[in-house]
Amino acid sequence: MSAHPVYLDAATAAPLHPVARQALLAALDDGWADPARLYSRARRAAQLLDAAREATAGTLGVRPDEVSFTPSGTHAAHSAVLGGLAGRQRTGDTLVHSAIEHSAVLHAAQRHVATGGTAISVPVDRLGRLDLTAWSAAVRSPGVALATLIGASHEVGTVQPVTGAADACATVGVPLHVDAAQLVGRVPVPDGWSVLTASAHKWGGPPGVGLLVVRKGTRWESPWPADEREFRRTPGVVNLPAVVAAAASLRAAAADAAAEAARLTPLVDLIRARVAAEVPDVEVVGDPVDRLPHLVTFSCLYVDGEVLLHALDRRGFAVSSGSSCTSSTLRPSHVLEAMGVLSHGNVRVSLHRETTTADVERFLAELPGIVADLRADAGVVGL
Repeated sequence: MSAHPVYLDAATAAPLHPVARQALLAALDDGWADPARLYSRARRAAQLLDAAREATAGTLGVRPDEVSFTPSGTHAAHSAVLGGLAGRQRTGDTLVHSAIEHSAVLHAAQRHVATGGTAISVPVDRLGRLDLTAWSAAVRSPGVALATLIGASHEVGTVQPVTGAADACATVGVPLHVDAAQLVGRVPVPDGWSVLTASAHKWGGPPGVGLLVVRKGTRWESPWPADEREFRRTPGVVNLPAVVAAAASLRAAAADAAAEAARLTPLVDLIRARVAAEVPDVEVVGDPVDRLPHLVTFSCLYVDGEVLLHALDRRGFAVSSGSSCTSSTLRPSHVLEAMGVLSHGNVRVSLHRETTTADVERFLAELPGIVADLRADAGVVGL
């Protein structure tokens, strides 16, 4: 293995931001008491929680009492979908979602259908962009209680037309949940949503903290057993040190987001161009323009994705393949399937604040040879 490992999987989890580390260590000393109690140490913990909530709300441009902290981004997504459906069950039992939602949202949809509900999956085009005409028709269907849309694809980076989707929902009075896990802390979140979710470890916060934001006036009902904490939206005591670290790192990441996007966009452009030019029989997928600044995905014909990942890992490159949340299965990514693009030998590269131009150059220098060797081992030659 290389002496200098290169981590290129920030879409799964970004390296811990230095601000998060400092805040976490400080809060471990100062924020371990239960903020719901009345003694002085608990009141100090409550102050820390209030400050974290206010900082997070300020970054997102919402009210503090609209923000709840959950045990993970997955928990937040489940809460958003199931709670949004529960709050509007008198209206109907239909959920509208795109075909490329994160597995957390799709699992919530499956639970809804298994208990008697209905779900409508809206297709995307070959670039991974939502079919807005089909979406508009779907949300106009009778009995639609909730619509849910990923803000940008976690697998291929295509930014979704959230504003157009929100306008279609608003026309018929359907609340919209936006899974903003790949947006928050990186790019501005479009307006028009009723419920928003995100995950701290995507922006450089610690794992185990999710955000659930429910706008005032939204008919939303917690799908969990009653608990007075976090505005009765999610049960259990929050991991306060992690929440403090998440809020601090979100503010820092958001402050640097525009500069980071300007720095990383040309690096992704470089990867897109060089991979297409230097690796035979490869398809670079996702929208080449309307995309996240830090993420690029490509698929290599005649190469097994898992074998390719192991080969890259041996050379010091940490990347992911297909859907990172379903990597235990041999089934191709549901996102790539929905787009109708090549899924063999799929590699997702996602950059972060510590990624350097030298890291990217080294990856691009070694990738063609690694792919060629694997194809030769598989008996595929002469490409």
